[in-house]
Amino acid sequence: MALEDYNYSYNLNYNYTDDYTNDDCDNEHVIQFGAVATPVVFFAVTVLSLIGNLLVIVILLKYENLKSITNCFIFNLALSDLMFTFGLPFWAYYHLDQWVLGDFTCKAVNFVFYAGFYNSSLFLTVMTLQRYRAVVYPLSDRGEKRTCLALSLSVCIWVVSFAAAMPATLRNKVQVHYNVTRCIYDEINWRHAATYQQNVFFFLAFGIMWFCYYRILKTILNSPSRKRIRTVKLIFVIVVVFVLGWAPYNIVIFLRTFADRYPFNECDVSINLDYAFYVCRLIAFSNCCLNPVFYAFVGVKFRKHLKVIFHKISPPPHASLESQRTRMMVMPSQGSMY
Repeated sequence: MALEDYNYSYNLNYNYTDDYTNDDCDNEHVIQFGAVATPVVFFAVTVLSLIGNLLVIVILLKYENLKSITNCFIFNLALSDLMFTFGLPFWAYYHLDQWVLGDFTCKAVNFVFYAGFYNSSLFLTVMTLQRYRAVVYPLSDRGEKRTCLALSLSVCIWVVSFAAAMPATLRNKVQVHYNVTRCIYDEINWRHAATYQQNVFFFLAFGIMWFCYYRILKTILNSPSRKRIRTVKLIFVIVVVFVLGWAPYNIVIFLRTFADRYPFNECDVSINLDYAFYVCRLIAFSNCCLNPVFYAFVGVKFRKHLKVIFHKISPPPHASLESQRTRMMVMPSQGSMY
C-alpha cells in the first residue's frame, strides 16, 4: 500500500479511528514509525511468546500437578497468552499491506485479541483473589474441592471472555475505502463501545488487584510467617507488569474516542497522541511473552524443570551418574510449581 494512502485509510481496526484525520497536520513520519516498528515487534513477540508459553504448558503438564489451583490458573493464563499471540502475525502483516485475508479471518483475529485480553484480565484477578484469601484468611484456605473450584472458575472465565469478545467480533468486517481493503468496524459507535467495555474490564480488574495486594502486603508485614511469600511475589510481579503494560494503552484508546468526535486543533497534540498510541500498543501487546520470563526468574522449581528439559534436548557429553540421578528425582509435585 502506498504510504500516502495511510493518511486517509490506514486503520488498525479495533483502535484506530475511521473518521479522525487532521488534514492540517503532517503525520507521515508517525505512520512510517508505525509501519516499521509494529511488524518487527509483533513478529518478535510472537516467536518469544510461542516458545515461552508452550514451555510453561509442557512443564505444568509433565512435571506439575494441575490439581493445584495456582497451577491450574497459570496453565489457563498461558493458554490465554497463546490465544492472544495467534492474532499478532495477522496484525503485523496488516501493517505491511492491506487486509487480504477475507471477512472470516478479520472476525477471527479480532475475536482472539479481545478474548485473550479479557481472559488474561480475569485470570489475573482471580489469581489475586485466591492469594488474598490464602494470606489474609488462611484458616478458610483448607483446600477442599480445589480441583472442582479451579475447573469451574476457569470454565466460567472462558465463557465470560468469549461472550465479552463477541459484540466487537461480529461488528468487524472487511470494507474497501479509497481503494484499500481494511478490516474495520462497520460503525464508529461500535468501536467506541468496544473501547469503553475494554476500559471498564481493565480498570475494574485493576481496582480489585490493588485492594487485594494492599491487604496482602499489610498482612505479610504484620505476620512472622513467610511461607506463602514466594507465590505472592510471583503473582504480584505478573500483575504489576500487566497493569503497567496495559494501563497506558487503555488510557490512550480512551482519549482517541474523544479525538473522533472533537479533533484536536493543535497538530502537536494530535501527533503526540498518535505516537503514544503506537508505543503503548507495542508495550501492551508484548505482555503475552513476558510471563514465562518471570516464572523463570521468580519460580525456583520452574527453573529446575527448565534445566531438565534442556538436558533432555541437548544432553552434555558423558553425562555423569549424578546428573542422571538429578533428572530421575524430578517427579510431579503436589503443590504449586512456585
